[in-house]
Amino acid sequence: MIGAGPYGLSVAAHLRGAGVPVRVFGEVMGSWRHAMATGMFLKSTPDAVDLSAPEPGGRLADFLRVHGEPELTELTPIPCEVFVRYGQWFQKQYVGEAEPTRVAAVRPAPSGPGFAVRLDDGRELAAGAVVVATGLNGLAHVPDELRRLAPSGPGVEALVSHTSQHTDLSRYAGRRIAVIGGGQSALESAALLHEAGARAQVLVREESVLWGTTPDPARSRARRVGRPRSPLGTGWVLAAVCRAPGGVRRLPPAARLLLFRRALRPSGGWWLRDRVEGVVPVRTSRRVVRAEAAGSAVRLTVAGPAGRAEVLDVDHVLAATGYRLDLDAVPFLSPETLRALRHVPGSRAPRLGPGFESSVPGLYFAGSLAAPMFGPMMRFVAGTAYTATRLARHVGRGVTAP
Repeated sequence: MIGAGPYGLSVAAHLRGAGVPVRVFGEVMGSWRHAMATGMFLKSTPDAVDLSAPEPGGRLADFLRVHGEPELTELTPIPCEVFVRYGQWFQKQYVGEAEPTRVAAVRPAPSGPGFAVRLDDGRELAAGAVVVATGLNGLAHVPDELRRLAPSGPGVEALVSHTSQHTDLSRYAGRRIAVIGGGQSALESAALLHEAGARAQVLVREESVLWGTTPDPARSRARRVGRPRSPLGTGWVLAAVCRAPGGVRRLPPAARLLLFRRALRPSGGWWLRDRVEGVVPVRTSRRVVRAEAAGSAVRLTVAGPAGRAEVLDVDHVLAATGYRLDLDAVPFLSPETLRALRHVPGSRAPRLGPGFESSVPGLYFAGSLAAPMFGPMMRFVAGTAYTATRLARHVGRGVTAP
């Protein structure tokens, strides 16, 4: 198991519950600890963030109850630090040891089925199957026009950085920051920057910012039927893709990719709106067409409504520009493994069978890299139950000791 976030822990828990020997490599909840700024909250509601255990007792509510902490409701935003502690507790309860050693290479075994796995400390081991559950690590996307600001790569000390590179935005207190993007990451980062004393503004491509609706626990039956709830929001489309990820996989490739790309527009959590609207300048219908260094600052040329251009001078650009699902960015897959992997047409994501197995026998993918096959729920913790049960069952049928 490569990865010890929500998907890696959930799949490992089910494998161990089924008696399948598994070793887990990765820092437990590492991305959540190091790619989320202090003070951030989960966008999802408590009923959509449970990790999947093979037996009752592993929900977020169970963790809170065991530790005597207050119950969280759909009207209670979940602090990221609470979710991290929940994941660490889940690992101890259901997974056991997770080795923080990094996997350096995965290649087909020199003889027979299975894989040779090399760790970054030089050790090598044999594996009958490998599950890639590394989340969004290494997949952060910074557009080319912004990346030119940092020849050595985006980072907190460069003129441009990606939101995933930050744990503390207070370093920008007193500085002018342009946040690029219109989703949760952009809007919450802008709020945190403002609250830390930075002069932030948000540049959004869309004509308007989309906000989530405040949950209504007392919704009428008619409203529940007309717009059913799902872990991803309300509406029949979202409810359908959450209820039947296997059905999404059977759609024609073009329809599946359209669903993956269009089912969820970038949006901000309902609880965040008061911290942004009327507080932080949010400028819609704006697109950065040029970015250049101006000494220790940045000069942005921004196209606005009707094509009018303006120039903005800022001290730093924070790219909340999402992630690109690209197998070539998974550093430990050997060239021969990458060549053998079949892709979802129109993307660089792996084509997967119903048990999450790729075209390379014994190589599985869970989480975000499975979303172009199984739908947008795989981008969220809510997809762990579907993934873990099916993947663990499939692995259990085929794994033999190497």
